[in-house]
Amino acid sequence: MRMTALQIGRQGKIHKTVATISTCAGYTRDKRATLRQRVQICLLLRFRYKIFLLKNNAFPDELRYIQSRAEGEIRLIRRFISQCFFAGIFLSAWTALAGTESYDYKQAPPPPPPSWCETPPTFEIRVGAPGWLAGISGDTGVLGLVDSTDITFSEVLRHLTHVPIVLSAEFRYQRWELFGDGQYMEVGASATLPGLLFTNANLHLKDGLAEAFLGYRLINCDKAALSLFAGARYNYEGVNLSIFNNGDARLVILRQLLGIRNKLAVSGSTDWVDPVIGVRGKVRIWKATSLYAEGDIGGFDANSDSAFDIHRQGRTLVKTPISSEDWSYQLQGGFEFQVSRWFWTQVGWRWLRTDFVSGGFTNKTDLNGPFVQGGVNF
Repeated sequence: MRMTALQIGRQGKIHKTVATISTCAGYTRDKRATLRQRVQICLLLRFRYKIFLLKNNAFPDELRYIQSRAEGEIRLIRRFISQCFFAGIFLSAWTALAGTESYDYKQAPPPPPPSWCETPPTFEIRVGAPGWLAGISGDTGVLGLVDSTDITFSEVLRHLTHVPIVLSAEFRYQRWELFGDGQYMEVGASATLPGLLFTNANLHLKDGLAEAFLGYRLINCDKAALSLFAGARYNYEGVNLSIFNNGDARLVILRQLLGIRNKLAVSGSTDWVDPVIGVRGKVRIWKATSLYAEGDIGGFDANSDSAFDIHRQGRTLVKTPISSEDWSYQLQGGFEFQVSRWFWTQVGWRWLRTDFVSGGFTNKTDLNGPFVQGGVNF
């Protein structure tokens, strides 16, 4: 069958269009082409195919051939696009789970705020020099003779015979604490007598207090601490009393007849140890300023035995049995200032009550007054 010139021309255009479509489709399978370029080529194929149908009244067989070639290439492109889409989803999920090296640390959330209860250093050593400006009030007595006293700190200070010895120390390892303090002082006074048998009297008192405790911190934070402790408190009381004649006594002959010497002296002392339990705590309220408090109770009648006192009935001195006691109570508290890395000071109040009656010795007194202490810590 012989084709006309018109048919030959149309067939040439058809082959040219098919060749163009094949070239473009081959480019879509090129791995060097980006996804965007391949999509653009796919759209170009469709566009050229429609233009060709409009401009050329192609024969049905030829149109089916062109359409089948174009649709085959388009299916390949669609398959490639769908594969790229699912591959992108898989890579995104993998990146979200496994992370990426290009993580932007600038967008990281801020670190959580520090905990309120930060653990303090493992070791701590504190050494101080306490100053207790206490007055004394209550009942004291020796050999069954009891008298009431009320002495202010200024009076005690005027009658000091030497500088008091004071010291406090504390050692802590993690939650365990070992601490204690002590003081020793001597006071003296003299008086002029009526001068019948003796002219002068001297009184010298010695007082010592030492305590040591082992504690465990229930709360162990840098800003707050609470401890339970147990230990012992040592008490010492001593007295020296002397009366003498300096040569001015008026009843010299009577002294000679009675055999009374020109000087009489008596001395005595007692000491005891009380078991003690207590609690103490400290909380920081502002920067280097803290509140501290401590309380304990001791004695528990550990040293109680028989006791007596002496009182006058008419012209006779009568010795009467009384109940023995051994109790002690202490409270103290105030402010603590961390002056620098190594130095600290405390300002507060301290009260110690002692109820001790044993034999003929009586010490039922209150020591009460301001408390000032300074020291170093390591």
